[in-house]
Amino acid sequence: MSPSPGTQPGTLTGTLERVDASIDDALSRLFALLRIPSVSAQPEHAADCAAAARYLRDELLACGFDASIRDTPGHPMVVAHDLGATTGPHVLFYGHYDVQPVDPLALWKTAPFEPTLITTESGRVEITARGASDDKGQVMTFIEACRALRAQTGALPVRVSIILEGEEESGSDNLRPFLEQHREELRADIALICDTGMIAPDQPAITGSLRGLVGEEVTIEAARRDLHSGLYGNAARNPIECLCTILGTVRDADGRVTLPGFYDGIAVPPDGQRAAWRAIDPDDNGLLGPVGLAVPAGEAGFTALEQTWCRPSFEINGISGGYEGEGFKTVLPARATAKVSFRLVPGQDPERIRAAFRAHVNAALPSDCRARFTPHGGSKGIALPPDGPFMDAALGALSAEWAPNRAVVIGGGGSIPVVSDLREVLGMDTLLIGFALDDDRIHAPNEKYDLASFHKGIRAWVRVLDALAS
Repeated sequence: MSPSPGTQPGTLTGTLERVDASIDDALSRLFALLRIPSVSAQPEHAADCAAAARYLRDELLACGFDASIRDTPGHPMVVAHDLGATTGPHVLFYGHYDVQPVDPLALWKTAPFEPTLITTESGRVEITARGASDDKGQVMTFIEACRALRAQTGALPVRVSIILEGEEESGSDNLRPFLEQHREELRADIALICDTGMIAPDQPAITGSLRGLVGEEVTIEAARRDLHSGLYGNAARNPIECLCTILGTVRDADGRVTLPGFYDGIAVPPDGQRAAWRAIDPDDNGLLGPVGLAVPAGEAGFTALEQTWCRPSFEINGISGGYEGEGFKTVLPARATAKVSFRLVPGQDPERIRAAFRAHVNAALPSDCRARFTPHGGSKGIALPPDGPFMDAALGALSAEWAPNRAVVIGGGGSIPVVSDLREVLGMDTLLIGFALDDDRIHAPNEKYDLASFHKGIRAWVRVLDALAS
């Protein structure tokens, strides 16, 4: 590929101009990927996951990478390398090509696997499709940036390796074993992940911390069968009542988790960081207002952002038992079940927290009741070095793209387990740079990705890779 007329080969400006001139072609390539229904959790879409892997391999080959498909016991990995650069760091980009199921289909305004451009009343143009934001649109911002850099300059400014997973939305069962098996091939100086978001459409961010996760299912059983509440009410234990009572004691009136040792080893962010976060959302309305809430419900003394970005939590995600159908039925259920989760911060051990929760439940069980537990995954919280050279370079590059608005370092309330895997298996920290917005409706009907997020995301990666090279 030769440089476009009117651009200066080898310059950052020329590469950015190339991105602008070729955005329609980039969008067409994204649309082709979005049309593949690569739902990893549903066996009937296994062939579609394989098709998405082949599509990405072929696109990476077209961009000059040495790319291949690697089989796993589940869906395949796509691995690619361009190691021609002789200066700067070696970066490993991670993303995933699989998507969530589309249910409930009836709530979609357009076909979920027929990407559509929709102009909103505010004038924003949105790419609507399953996977548009999570994570196909974000993955393609990086690939298109590499395409533009190679087309403009003949080479990438840094050594780049890429791994694209097909099971992120269904548990990533094969990711860590794959990293362990290919440790030497995949080890780099820094990992890059584009699966996070911005503060606002005009303010980019790097996510500097992520909370870990403990998922647990607890079932309390009492009588051998469901009982008539008129014949047995008062005399027989009610597992739903017992479950609610016990779960209600895991947090106190000030929002603190009551498990012994729960807060051991964790730190409050420094005053400067807290002040910067207060400037982002000074009255809690930025986080809570758009969803119809006003008052932070977690630990007293922390803002809404702090409660989600840097403090651990306990949440009840679902509870069931007894009669849940239409109408009314007077019954004492034989069992009741709750699905709960703990979000963890650096310093907390997932298995220690799981054990403490189980001990709390067992200690509070009344007579005639038994508890069963089913684990649903666990990962540690991650905090990235705030002052490393990679962070500074990336912040400067993002700030240049969104000038005069400056990029900021934020916390992440969710969990991305691959970040822990990359640190523990490959010994690498990660820069979490994403261009999603809070209203992208990921995992929900009518998922979207702003066209501006896609376009400026490509430009931003060009700037980041250029900045890392120097």
